[in-house]
Amino acid sequence: MSDIAVLINTAVAVLAAVVLIVRFRVNPVISLVIASVYLGLAVGLGVEETVKTITSGFGEIMVDVGLLIAFGVLMGSILNQSGAIRRLVEHLLKTFGPKRLPYTMGLAIGTLLQSIFLDVLLVISAPLARKLAPKIGKLGTARMATAMAIALECGIVFTVPGVASLALAGLLNVPLGKMLLFGLLLVVPTIIISIAIMTFLFRRGFWNEAKDEDHTFVAEEDSEGEDPTSGSLPGTDTASNSGSSTQPTKGAVVVAERESNEKPLIMLFAPLLTSLILIGAGAILQIFKIDLPWLQLLGEPVIALLIGLIGTCLVTRASIGQKKVEEAIAVGFKESGQILILTGVGGSLAATVKAAGLGDILGGFFSASTVAPLLVVWAIAAALHIAVGSVTLSAITAAGLLAPIAPAIGLDPVLLALAAGAGSLFMVHVTSNTFWLLQSLLGQSVRGALKSVTVGVSVASVVAILLILPMSLLF
Repeated sequence: MSDIAVLINTAVAVLAAVVLIVRFRVNPVISLVIASVYLGLAVGLGVEETVKTITSGFGEIMVDVGLLIAFGVLMGSILNQSGAIRRLVEHLLKTFGPKRLPYTMGLAIGTLLQSIFLDVLLVISAPLARKLAPKIGKLGTARMATAMAIALECGIVFTVPGVASLALAGLLNVPLGKMLLFGLLLVVPTIIISIAIMTFLFRRGFWNEAKDEDHTFVAEEDSEGEDPTSGSLPGTDTASNSGSSTQPTKGAVVVAERESNEKPLIMLFAPLLTSLILIGAGAILQIFKIDLPWLQLLGEPVIALLIGLIGTCLVTRASIGQKKVEEAIAVGFKESGQILILTGVGGSLAATVKAAGLGDILGGFFSASTVAPLLVVWAIAAALHIAVGSVTLSAITAAGLLAPIAPAIGLDPVLLALAAGAGSLFMVHVTSNTFWLLQSLLGQSVRGALKSVTVGVSVASVVAILLILPMSLLF
């Protein structure tokens, strides 16, 4: 089959997947499998080889990242149940003050908290951000909403163990330690620069409180840690009329007991931090070719995250009890299922694209320069995200399509992964569930969310690719 025919059939397969998802509301998993089947048959792989390629592609990516995604999501679910996020935000506020809160909370969400499933992290942290927004000043809502949007979306694609970053690393055969190091080098300046740019724009009149904020919105009080059977908020008087006014209320007793059982914040996050340190140490050993078998074993991502998961279970069990830990694990398994299957079919599409010979064809279209391919990856991921509305799906699909280019031109796969992640951030808009969650939970009008979320995350997308390009010249 001619090169032009392969390119046309690949384009048709991707376009068909987009149309099925957007126009006919077909589940993305089913749509990507259909696209893979069409592409395999259209380029002449045959029925048997097409099915074999799809299933082997799914299996290979699961071998690489299946346990990693599951362990990461489980750790996040347990940390969420323990109240660690709420306490971390409160600690950041006390330590850095309200003026620096958008930056400190953004960096915390974009780095340390990325083991938590995005929607869960958003639902938990948004009420806290809304309560703290007035403490920042006049532009509190705008700055906090923008910081959260940028941090959430950047973290999921750049930061290990964010689910999209794990998927990208698996699809492109990037060592997870290397993805961790390069991702941190990118995500920290991207978040800081992007929030600073948006703050500058807001102070120059880009935000109109009257039109961009929903003043009819009433945030629900954060009920985390309250006893649902007490019938009142902690600390309110629930004693009967005949009772003494000095008698402790049931709610107050619950709060006192909870506080007495709470472990130090550093202890709750210590297992996760240990996992990341071990993964980073393993990457350094690999880069400098140092032979330390015991550290190499502990630095293997699966072992490191398993250690973190076990440690998180043990620490939080002493704080919230075994039953709560089991409930959190059940929730984590439910959350990880969707992303595991989506990542797997992304691997199926990538395998089919590779079998079709697209890598050799596209490799000839680029010079030895790494700049043009990175911009192409960014643009393809951006276009897919505008059409589909899913950051994770667009990043995975773009990476799968362009992965064959890496060996053809000598491009480091980690740069390809970062470029796909950066492009998938462009234009988070009304087709995204995250857009509507940020709009509603942070008390913004749709017009306001278009500024804080769509423009804010798009700025981060552009900032990221502008930082990746010089990285490609250095590494």
